[in-house]
Amino acid sequence: MILRLFLFLWFFISSAQAIENCNWDNQKGVPCIIISKTPNTSLHNTQGINKKVFNKQQIIESGATSALDLLKKVSGLDFYQSGQKGQQAAIFMRGSESNHTLVMLNGIPINDQSATNGMHDFGQDFVQTIQQIEVYKGSNGAHFGPDAIGGAINFVTDVDYTNSYSVNGFSLKNNSVDYNTTKITDSGWHLNFKGAANQNKTDSAIAKGHESDGTKNYQVNLNGNKWLNDNLKLKSTFYYRDTKSAYDSSATKEESVTAYNKMYAIQTGIERKTENSLDNLIFHYHNYDRKYYVQGKKDMYYSESLVAKAEREIVVDNKLSFGLGSEYKYDWGHYLTKTFASQTRGHLSNLGIFSNAGYKFNENQVLSVHGRNDDHKETGGNKTYKINFIQFLGPFKLGATHSTGLKNASLYELYGNTGQKSINPEKSETNELYGEYNFSENIKFSSTAYRTRMKDRIKIKSDWSAYENKIPDTTQEGLESEITFSGKDEHISIISHFAKSRTATGGPNSRRPDLSYGLDYSKKFYVPEHGPIHLNLSHRYIGDHIDWTGSENAFVKSVDLVNMSISKNWYGNIISLNFTNLLNERYEKPATYSQDGSAVNFGFRRLY
Repeated sequence: MILRLFLFLWFFISSAQAIENCNWDNQKGVPCIIISKTPNTSLHNTQGINKKVFNKQQIIESGATSALDLLKKVSGLDFYQSGQKGQQAAIFMRGSESNHTLVMLNGIPINDQSATNGMHDFGQDFVQTIQQIEVYKGSNGAHFGPDAIGGAINFVTDVDYTNSYSVNGFSLKNNSVDYNTTKITDSGWHLNFKGAANQNKTDSAIAKGHESDGTKNYQVNLNGNKWLNDNLKLKSTFYYRDTKSAYDSSATKEESVTAYNKMYAIQTGIERKTENSLDNLIFHYHNYDRKYYVQGKKDMYYSESLVAKAEREIVVDNKLSFGLGSEYKYDWGHYLTKTFASQTRGHLSNLGIFSNAGYKFNENQVLSVHGRNDDHKETGGNKTYKINFIQFLGPFKLGATHSTGLKNASLYELYGNTGQKSINPEKSETNELYGEYNFSENIKFSSTAYRTRMKDRIKIKSDWSAYENKIPDTTQEGLESEITFSGKDEHISIISHFAKSRTATGGPNSRRPDLSYGLDYSKKFYVPEHGPIHLNLSHRYIGDHIDWTGSENAFVKSVDLVNMSISKNWYGNIISLNFTNLLNERYEKPATYSQDGSAVNFGFRRLY
């Protein structure tokens, strides 16, 4: 049945106008900024998607080495990290839970099913081998499938034609190197290699001690593209990362823990572009292998996932577009925990069928509709949908969205401990109102008000024997805003997020402040006879919030964080200075865990 469905989607034909993009037409290997198509969408319905993109140039200019460094620049996202770089980290998007953000690699879900609640660990995401990061805020279950209640993040890997290598650091405490090279073979293959290594040494606990904690991370990304003809392209990706971390099992004691986190993914697919459509057929495999050594005890978490996906985008005319597709995902995992003296195995499968349509009534009105059905091994069929309407009124853009989402129980929640297979999926219903106003060609203001209602929340039983749907309905609501100014050599962005994320009893959810805001400023200064110097300055305010320490609630104070980077192109090389936590704030994000102190890094990037 699944095979027949893939073949149907692949060979389906309809009349449409041509689809163009930089990535597709780049057969000669000319460097360009990748503008990837939003997964599972057609032309007109991209208007209703709240999307933030960091391309390779922005990643390099920011001086960031981790995904969290970049994601802190996005309004509506809260984060925590249990210590310094490389330690466990999570994101709360629009006040939702840490496992309500779907993470993808080139549009394919890669959330770690070996994690207790299926949460993605952003502490492992170093970005030197990533070509682009895309953030989709808001409930996007109908777009991307289960887990995208708060939103989704897509890591894009592709051939990078700007060959380079770089070194960063001042001491043995914080250093990184990366290398990128591309070769076009005589047979027409575009082969790209990216490699990187990072090292960070620090003390993870707020308590002072003599133990030296830290992280070592290695990444490899291989990409290959081959145009079989003008309409057909093969794409392959191999992604590997290996992280070793030493940290403290107690936030207040020097108790040694060693963690080994390995992940690799293989993708291969074929794209077909004709005058009437754009087709994608993708096969994907990834696994996670995590081991923790705690005071002589070994805990092991292992999972594998297999995904097959077929998708078609069709543009009928300048008014109507639609898309359809199918995605099959199979997960299996093995858990061995000496700490809790338990061992569990399990497997899950899910078949998602999705479609979307966008209609442009006139130049000022656009309607888009998304629908998806997920047939889960344990919970059966579950439907999600999204309806979005946009009205243009001169310099104004107004929109309204109603959407639903779901989060299935993870492998561990279903099969861990004694297991409880009768767990229903968590479900959400979201309403959004948003607007944009273009004061001029260079100045734009945007704002989004949202409200999400959750039901059938999953929690562990009081005796810790299994999981169940016992949390009453909860609500997350807020207002996020951004104003931007873009000039020839200057860019300013001011963001803010007023949030109200509450528990079932009305109290604030942990690790989610009610207020956060920030400023990003970039400027190109011209020095006579020496050319331009690039300045990037960022400020983030993270408001007061509460946290759960494991035994009690704790109050976490607000903090102001300032980062700065200066770079210059010197004879074809990029020289940079990066200042992290410029004010040297001593602060906590999760209670009792210290975060990055002040640091200065020197960077050198050679382009060839």
